[in-house]
Amino acid sequence: MSEDARNTDATEGAFERLLRRVVDVRPGETRAMMTSFVFFFFLLSSYFVLRPIRDEVAASSGVTKLPWLFAGTLTVTLIFNPFFSALVVRFPVRKVIPISYQFFVANLLVFYGVLRFMSRAEGSTVDIWTGRAFFVWITVFALFNTSIFWCLMADSFRSEQAKRMFGFIGVGGTFGSIVGSAVTASLAPRIGTLNLLLMSVALLELAVFTVVRFPLQPASGAGDAVPLTRGSIPGVRGAARDQDVIGGSVWAGFTHVVRSPYLLGICVFMVLFTIGSTFLYFEQSDIVGHLYASKAARTAVLARLELAAQVLTVMTQIFFTGRIIRWLGLAATLALLPALSIVGFGALGAMPGITALAVLTVLRRAGNFALTNPAMEVLFTVVKREDKYKAKNIIETFVYRGGDQIGAWTYAGLVAIGFGLTAISYAAIPLSLVWLALGLWLGRKQAILAGDRDATPPVVGGILVPSSSTSNVS
Repeated sequence: MSEDARNTDATEGAFERLLRRVVDVRPGETRAMMTSFVFFFFLLSSYFVLRPIRDEVAASSGVTKLPWLFAGTLTVTLIFNPFFSALVVRFPVRKVIPISYQFFVANLLVFYGVLRFMSRAEGSTVDIWTGRAFFVWITVFALFNTSIFWCLMADSFRSEQAKRMFGFIGVGGTFGSIVGSAVTASLAPRIGTLNLLLMSVALLELAVFTVVRFPLQPASGAGDAVPLTRGSIPGVRGAARDQDVIGGSVWAGFTHVVRSPYLLGICVFMVLFTIGSTFLYFEQSDIVGHLYASKAARTAVLARLELAAQVLTVMTQIFFTGRIIRWLGLAATLALLPALSIVGFGALGAMPGITALAVLTVLRRAGNFALTNPAMEVLFTVVKREDKYKAKNIIETFVYRGGDQIGAWTYAGLVAIGFGLTAISYAAIPLSLVWLALGLWLGRKQAILAGDRDATPPVVGGILVPSSSTSNVS
């Protein structure tokens, strides 16, 4: 062995030893975990450059317009779900993923062109309606952005691996969120929000560059994992290529959800979460819209709130997420955010105002990113492979936006009958109690399903090799 090779091995060995102090990663898993980490970093940094821009549109539009924006988002999500399923049916999933992200890159460039060359001035008709279209499309992008990523993760790691590593992988996304929010907060007043779209495009292209190098299972179940290259899968023979095509029906995501109590339970859990989040989002938009007059000021304060949430998230993910899931169990972990919401909405009802709203917003977002999201992704590791791409995508996009729509029109209805911030906050408490009970049930059900999967497929290079033995969820 050459001196350079020995030095490289020594460096990699030192890095893995340091990494194992933070996360329970085992031999052969490091490459897959770190590729996932970097991939998620670029994905969320790209989105969080855009999120404060989107939220500024909501704040400037006013609470009365938000239900209609959410209705537009739900409609667009419903339209595009079958298109994604059709890609999964016909193409290898590791081709579908970069194709999907390139589609969003093209759309961001279209928005940049319209706002640059067609919008005459801030507040013009073109500016207002393009902003609303941007809100809808970026909200759709946000869901598909993360859903596609976690589809790949649920397909690639076993339940036991997910409990150990999903928290750390989530740190990559949190770092990306922090970078994206910080970039927008610091650069929006200097270069304008429009030029930030190009930065988001560049980050999304780096995510595509990373995902095409995600480890693949080898052709015949032996040897090293083969990296994906753009447009081809070298070294993977026909059998492995066929296995990577999900196939089935375009509408299987909908039908499988309806037939599975477990998947329906996840749907209701998601809806209850989004209703609470929508209540909080509307209250944030109302308060920020009244307190801050200019677009730049609203964008900056929203970015600072997001930055605070992401800093708290990353500290939790690095030191506590994996340990909490292992020590408390999945059921208790899923119940933590509902319990926090019960206390938080009670406090917001008792002390309505920007301070209580900011504290609850930061704690709830951090709790979601650091604990609830990784725990929910573990739920999908025990479903069959087709459901990891079809049913999961339906739940995390259409069902999620359906919950937004329920929350949006419920909020509008409560306001119409005279409810203020205090009364609406108190109304969220019983919903959070039901949400808590459902989280406990789902966690226990996942443990039962994971325990039934004795014949687990082998792992190559840290990646689960899919097989026909993957159990179905009834």
